[in-house]
Amino acid sequence: MLAIIGGSGFIGTRLSNQLKESNIPFKIIDIEKSSAFPDHWFYGDVTDPESLIKPLEDSDIIINLAAKHKDNVYPTSLYYDVNVEGARHICDAATKAGVKYIVFTSSVAVYGFVEKETGEDGQYKPFNDYGKSKLEAEYIYDAWQLNGSDRTLVTIRPTVVFGENNRGNVFNLFRQIASGRFLMIGNGKNQKSMAYVENIASFINFSTTLSSGRHVFNYVDKPDYNMDNLTDIICNAMNKKKSNIHIPYALGLLGGYFFDFLAKISGKEFPISSIRIKKFCARTQFKSDNINKTDFKPPVSLEKGIANTVLYEFMKK
Repeated sequence: MLAIIGGSGFIGTRLSNQLKESNIPFKIIDIEKSSAFPDHWFYGDVTDPESLIKPLEDSDIIINLAAKHKDNVYPTSLYYDVNVEGARHICDAATKAGVKYIVFTSSVAVYGFVEKETGEDGQYKPFNDYGKSKLEAEYIYDAWQLNGSDRTLVTIRPTVVFGENNRGNVFNLFRQIASGRFLMIGNGKNQKSMAYVENIASFINFSTTLSSGRHVFNYVDKPDYNMDNLTDIICNAMNKKKSNIHIPYALGLLGGYFFDFLAKISGKEFPISSIRIKKFCARTQFKSDNINKTDFKPPVSLEKGIANTVLYEFMKK
């Protein structure tokens, strides 16, 4: 029995679809009831360790997808309450339930901004509380794996994940490009590693079949597109003309700081911020040497995943 903690969300729902199609038994443990699989749902809160004990009964493998991950979580202590203390609580609950196999979805944010294509041996330089809290959580899971016999830990560090029904930063970017009003900030040559939700869910499923011990994987769908390439793919999929207007990075960043100021004084959230401008213009290029050593093959090409997403989200029905 697979127990998916945080399984009511975006990736968890896609993973649950795959498990159901393959007749693999699973349960969802989440603070939010699963709208897609209500009959598989059990209440559980990673910040409340007692709430995890009963739902984990009869589980063989824990998959932890629960996280605070948005750019603007406030107070920032919530990153550590959920991501770090949550990891500690899950490990304690796993020990009590006799579960010896955990799959943890971390993030490439543990590497911070990278200057070259970075594999699993990359240096840790998280630049924000999300990345720092994910790295601290990894250390907790590592200790759990080392301190017990025959325990298996799979740590997966996905790059940015996108797909149908997601409303994160990539959705906002795709929406702007699809609208025909997109203005490129910078020269558009910065490469971006991405992961399509169907593929990352498939890899998580694959990761439940590994041998005992500790395994670490970056997850990224190749090839890496730069921002100009990405704009071309979206415009071609929607049969729209591409805008060739570029805004200098310094000017775009200044606009980001302006919206930071507005957000601070108004208490409102805006789609533009300095950190999002920095992320947009940064090179975020990763590789997975360790996945290349396995026989895993993503079921959907990255270009097809991008086209699937924009046609589903933005074409008039």
